Amino acid sequence: MSVQIYSTPEVQDFLRLASGLQQEGGNPRAKQIVHRLLSDLFKAIEDLNITPDEYWAGIAYLNQLGARGEAGLLSPGLGLDRYFDMRMDAEDEALGVAGGTPRTIEGPLYVAGAPVEQGVARLDDGSDKQGHTLVMHGTVRGADGQPVPGATVEVWHANTKGFYSHFDPTGEQQPFNMRRTIVTDDQGRYKFRSIVPVGYGCPPDGPTQALLDRLGRHGNRPAHIHFFVTADGHRKLTTQINIDGDPLVYDDFAYATREGLVPPLVEHSDEASIRSEGLDGPFAEIVFDIALSPLVEGIDNQIVDRPRLAA
Repeated sequence: MSVQIYSTPEVQDFLRLASGLQQEGGNPRAKQIVHRLLSDLFKAIEDLNITPDEYWAGIAYLNQLGARGEAGLLSPGLGLDRYFDMRMDAEDEALGVAGGTPRTIEGPLYVAGAPVEQGVARLDDGSDKQGHTLVMHGTVRGADGQPVPGATVEVWHANTKGFYSHFDPTGEQQPFNMRRTIVTDDQGRYKFRSIVPVGYGCPPDGPTQALLDRLGRHGNRPAHIHFFVTADGHRKLTTQINIDGDPLVYDDFAYATREGLVPPLVEHSDEASIRSEGLDGPFAEIVFDIALSPLVEGIDNQIVDRPRLAA
């Protein structure tokens, strides 16, 4: 039997009480958010006739999610990270901000403090013997279309097992492997050598994959490379590119794929190309130019304050 009590004065008064709206002190914004979320949850319990058993299964799930540290993984998996990007895109449109490289989600695996290199960097330490050499380069341009010297390009990606340094359960990677901060040269150029990454999947025994299984969804990402790009007078760009040819490029469980973020991957095996890069064998090349967008009334409205690992 489903009863309808949500709209009664008793329940509405109780929601205000539980949210602290009738109490002095505290944080008004926190009260506003908690009141709305509690109200929506109460209404969902009533509309869907959620049972106590189902509710407490949900509580147990949240405990598992926290214990495994997977909240930051579930968030993009449920499309929440993408939804914030959609809102920021809509805000840009309303403000008349156009152009620039598309933004896309940050993901949960950034680490602050990567070594800083000028113009050119080597990201990998050579320990991943399965790795296929990658040379990636491009030019950072400003809102006026001109190259931006001294822009900061932070880049990070996974190894051939789909693991990131600082988060590698095998313990094989050294700190900041496949992570660097590159300062563009006097012509706005950046370049790095690394290996072609592979995609990764949610831990198969974890709570994120357990929920995705309930939804009939996979938990895999295509191979990709992350970027933060900053420069004076411009908004910070958070983006990532997918590796062209990966079968999951347009089937990313985290919904990060966007047009303009799948640059061609070109294989080189001729001696002239190999010598020009100072390499000893075939390599893949990606050219990815980056266009920044202007500040909005002198403010960077793309900065996101969120917990991040620092090492």
